[in-house]
Amino acid sequence: MERFFKLKERGTTVKTEFIAGMTTFFAMVYILMVNANMFADPFGDGSNPLGVSYGAIYIATAISAVVGTVLAGLLSNLPLAQASGMGLNAFFVYTVCIGFGLSYANALVLILIEGIVFILLTVTGLRKKIFDALPDVVRVAIPSGIGLFIALLGLQNAGIVVPDSSTCVNLASFNLLSQSWGDIMPMIVTLCTFLAIVIMSQKKIRGSVLIGIVGGMALYYLLGLTVSGFYANFNIDFISPIEAFEEFGEQSLFKVFTEGLDFSAYASEHGSANLILTVVTTSLAFCMVDMFDTLGTLYAACERADLLDENGEPLNMNRGMLSDAIATTAGAICGTSTVTTFSEVNAGVAAGGRTGLTSVFCGAFFFVAMFLSPIAQLVPSCATAAALVYVGILMMASVKNIEWDNFKVSVPAFLTLAVMPFTYNISYGIAFGLISYIIISVFCGDIKKIKGSSWVIALLFVAMLLLTH
Repeated sequence: MERFFKLKERGTTVKTEFIAGMTTFFAMVYILMVNANMFADPFGDGSNPLGVSYGAIYIATAISAVVGTVLAGLLSNLPLAQASGMGLNAFFVYTVCIGFGLSYANALVLILIEGIVFILLTVTGLRKKIFDALPDVVRVAIPSGIGLFIALLGLQNAGIVVPDSSTCVNLASFNLLSQSWGDIMPMIVTLCTFLAIVIMSQKKIRGSVLIGIVGGMALYYLLGLTVSGFYANFNIDFISPIEAFEEFGEQSLFKVFTEGLDFSAYASEHGSANLILTVVTTSLAFCMVDMFDTLGTLYAACERADLLDENGEPLNMNRGMLSDAIATTAGAICGTSTVTTFSEVNAGVAAGGRTGLTSVFCGAFFFVAMFLSPIAQLVPSCATAAALVYVGILMMASVKNIEWDNFKVSVPAFLTLAVMPFTYNISYGIAFGLISYIIISVFCGDIKKIKGSSWVIALLFVAMLLLTH
């Protein structure tokens, strides 16, 4: 284990990697329930327009997470974790299936195409060249943008930041005169857990993030005693593993091959020309979002973990991206949407994760969760939300490297880090940063500094925005 993962070389231990793996798992285990609910009941009314059950997608999501996460650890020796990506799953369900009218199986074909294209790009080295096409002013802002994005996710998961019809978002009410203690209590747990993690980290206590999550979980159930009807209304949906696996085999597994390749129903209703345009543009959208989500997260996590090489690039980057491509392909075969590297891996990095052993442990927890779904549901989002806010703060350190008094640098950097949380999408931040960098450079007489590959990527982003968004 020492020779394979290079634990001493990276200043870590098996215990630290175990804690980091568990921390990462706790931070992203929500995807199992959220993804299954989104596919099985997208409108929350039991209508099930995709024709797949909660149990089938739960197993598909868990298997693809195990495959992607363990592969990332073994191939790249980086503390990465992968699962069906948020945002990409919503695009799959609400836009491609419900909006465009493609069947669930047809949409899986687009995911399979994306995975195969990524494998080819990675094996040929083109995917790394695409990353190299990003100018330094955009790269330096990516970790901070993802940090803001993660912090926003945490605040929303905790219920502290809520939707607002007039201002889009707002602060949730803490007013005991107008709100029930049951609504306020989880937010108090998040704030207490967050401050506990900060204090323990300041005191150099190892495993402070995981200790904070476990402590927040305990506090949540302890304070539940003060909430009227908390335990009476406490409900955990139990999924029989046997029943879930049966549904998975019948409704999801291999549907991309047995039913997905038949587009005749869509072609007869919309026409062959529309079918071709839809397949091409939608595949492009999936590819661009997944590619730059993964690249951005990979770079940010490796920078935080001090796992960049002498050129400022993530160690074993091609292998890390290959695991992502293989996992996406496996996800399509299993029956779920694009599998991508989760930004929540930064919680594991903050807990000390430095090698692929973190990923292996995280994958093992996902494997166990496949059979013990109620246990996964016991971890309250208010506890893991605190860890996400804390990690978001850690990732803001890169802003000090931005030349804020130089608009040719600061504007693309600002757009990169600001658009990510505002649009809920990492790749859109990179798109706005790169496009603005090129426009400013052209009109400021620096056109020769722009790489040819940067032009190509920028044009692909423009095409994606104009044709698919």
